[in-house]
Amino acid sequence: MRLALPLLLSSLSLLLAGPAAAAAPGSLATCTRSATLLACVDPLGNAYSVATAGSTTYLRGFEVIGKRYWAQTNSRYGQLTFFTGLTSDGEAWVGYSQRVGWTTRNRFSSSGGSSATFTCSRISGC
Repeated sequence: MRLALPLLLSSLSLLLAGPAAAAAPGSLATCTRSATLLACVDPLGNAYSVATAGSTTYLRGFEVIGKRYWAQTNSRYGQLTFFTGLTSDGEAWVGYSQRVGWTTRNRFSSSGGSSATFTCSRISGC
């Protein structure tokens, strides 16, 4: 599995968990937002959208380097979120995030043979 997916998962978990941090001008994604949809494109051309419907979140995107589309669905049950995803070249992944206070424990595995467990905190990051 490419490095982009774990980074995407941790970035999106932080995006959904709290406000974005400041960065150098011009390096952030340009986003458009409505009540239930966030659509963004970064300076490299990567694009993604996040839509919500109740306790389910739908993520869709395009990765420039891999030239592939991807989709992920997250279902939240209290402090536990399960997710599944698929790319246009057939890679699939599953995992979960468990929120405990200000900390989130994350675990995923993919059909490409990758798996990871990592913890993110609002104070110390991932």
